Amino acid sequence: MFRVAVSFCALCALCGESFAADPTYWQDVRPIFRKHCVVCHSERKLPELDVSAGLALDKPDNIKKGGKGGKVTVLVSGKPDASLVVTLLTSKDKKRAMPLDADPLSPEEIAIVRKWVAAGAPEGTRPKDDDTGAVAVGPARPVRKLDVTFPTKAVLPRAANLPGPLELTLPVGPLPPVAAVAFSPDGKLLAAGTYGRVTVWDLSAAKPLKVLTNVLGAVNDLKFSPDGKLLAVAGGQPSARGDLRLFDTTEWKLLHSLGGHLDTVSCVSFSPDGTKLASASFDKTVRLWGVPNAKLLHTYTGHSDFVYAVAFGPDGSWYATASKDRTGRIIDAATGKGLFTLGGTDQEVLAVATLPESGQVLAAGLDPQLSWYDPKTGERARRAGGPSTAAHEIATDPKGALVAVAGGDGTVRTVDPKSAAQLKAMQTGSVVFAVAVDGAAKRIASGGADGTVKVWDAADARLLVTLWSGSDENWLSLTPEGYFAGANALLAKGVWKAGGKPVADPKLLAPLAGAGQVGKAAQGQKLAEPVWK
Repeated sequence: MFRVAVSFCALCALCGESFAADPTYWQDVRPIFRKHCVVCHSERKLPELDVSAGLALDKPDNIKKGGKGGKVTVLVSGKPDASLVVTLLTSKDKKRAMPLDADPLSPEEIAIVRKWVAAGAPEGTRPKDDDTGAVAVGPARPVRKLDVTFPTKAVLPRAANLPGPLELTLPVGPLPPVAAVAFSPDGKLLAAGTYGRVTVWDLSAAKPLKVLTNVLGAVNDLKFSPDGKLLAVAGGQPSARGDLRLFDTTEWKLLHSLGGHLDTVSCVSFSPDGTKLASASFDKTVRLWGVPNAKLLHTYTGHSDFVYAVAFGPDGSWYATASKDRTGRIIDAATGKGLFTLGGTDQEVLAVATLPESGQVLAAGLDPQLSWYDPKTGERARRAGGPSTAAHEIATDPKGALVAVAGGDGTVRTVDPKSAAQLKAMQTGSVVFAVAVDGAAKRIASGGADGTVKVWDAADARLLVTLWSGSDENWLSLTPEGYFAGANALLAKGVWKAGGKPVADPKLLAPLAGAGQVGKAAQGQKLAEPVWK
């Protein structure tokens, strides 16, 4: 999180070439800001003060205005030693030094920024193809949205003379992948993460309750605390910095931003008592945090490559990991020391989970078969079939009654944790990156490459509802039976078709509209087929 008075977003990465002329904003400095800073510090982020601190770096005029609505000066033309944009790059105070919680810039890189300020912060020549909108270059080009079609199984009455199932097409594409899903402990909420946003769905109405955009870059994982009072959001910017945030679930305020990871945070796990949080990162480490005070307890550095996943054991005394280095580890939560290495595979391990009753560790990855490990010895006890390609995530309910696996083959597969027998396979239609099981082990949520969230009945692998949320408060929830709800402005742009032919009479859609039936489906109820009078 950017605090103008004490910190500054990463001003990094530009090769240390020597400038014959003074550097300019558009040619030399702006590429640095655009690559590493404007994800937080841009005009569109200005209202979100805990992200932008009221500072935008995407235009020269915005930089001159300073932060916090002009109350904090970050650039003093011609005086680099009086400009926060320079001094925070060279500060010896770790709480002030930028990039925050990351390696410092090289002397050559700092010199570029310093020389620019000393030269009077010249703007230079703005590129003609620049897209910030600061200067009009001819008429603005409209942004063309791609059509996305949401299918149903609903068939209109024969009198409509429109045979074939109904489908709804909306101009909302392309859709960013859904990389994270999580049920609240009581099963009333479902959080879903895409790039730069988290949508918290109220499943009783199948509509968004809250949308969080004060996150940095990608959202890779989401977890509710065991008591449901916190939501952990993990992500960040690959090869730049990780982002780990804790939100309260009452008012959805940001409580803590946990810095320190030098690369994107891939996974998080709360201890069973909710007092600790483990975070796995592409920086090859796992960090353990005390939840009440967001204090770093230890950093595990035993992996030699990306750490993809982490999961606490049932008593909270240890946690298990999955890594690109083709191993998993069991780590003592009190000391941060490795206890056992989970081997037996020559493929990257992408996913890990633990079973509450037995404490056994489940792991899978590019070798999609599930492996069961004894946490007391680290030995593999059994293997069982998984998806036909990579297993991206493994999820269980709190009691360990059901295991669900997110597959690169477009399936969500359920497994009996005791017998290792495969139970059901849900065909999602796209690569599945994320999966979650509700507290009662009755519903499964999946998120994938098609940009939607799907909620399934765990017992019969039946699709209950498809959920989508986008910018400008747009959203849609749709059941296979054809019942739908969504933002009115968005639905007005939609085109309904049956058998490929447009539905011209809106009265034909009246029995399908409304959140009531969709909400019942999202809660796991079986719906009756629609009735047309």
